[in-house]
Amino acid sequence: MEARIIAGGSGPTIIAGMLSHIDDRNQPTMVDVSGKPVTRRTAHARAKVLLPEVVRHGLAGGELQSPKGPVFQTAIIAGTMAAKKTAELIPFCHPLGLDSCRITIAMDDAGHAVIDCVTRVEHRTGVEMEALTGAAVAALTIYDMCKALSHDMVVTEVRLIAKTGGKGDIGPPPGAHA
Repeated sequence: MEARIIAGGSGPTIIAGMLSHIDDRNQPTMVDVSGKPVTRRTAHARAKVLLPEVVRHGLAGGELQSPKGPVFQTAIIAGTMAAKKTAELIPFCHPLGLDSCRITIAMDDAGHAVIDCVTRVEHRTGVEMEALTGAAVAALTIYDMCKALSHDMVVTEVRLIAKTGGKGDIGPPPGAHA
């Protein structure tokens, strides 16, 4: 489809043909993926939580302990649950039965939590929204579990690192060090 500008009735102007979830009548729509081939799709997303010193003091053996329990273990579970429910949270995401969702949390040199979420599926559509959702919810879970210690945490840098499958690959293969 060729890109063209369509004047929205009461809303902003949309560039039809460039936004896959806007039809040629400027209406939101779910993308029809029925004609796409089933291929292996992977995605790697990352989020970071900037932790103040008072929170970092709770770090022991690679895990943060808070009054609510083991922070990183709980965040991994929450992020995985969220990735599996992405289509219930983001209106036009296709429901996917993920083949794999792996979340890791590590502390960087500055003492902040870095969350990586790698997802995989054999499907007609990609899994980058699932990876982004998993990383974001894991980061929010860290915030929630540590807020009794400090509200000075910052969730930042939620971004796609890589994806494979579909129209084209972006970044290093998911799972590679980025």
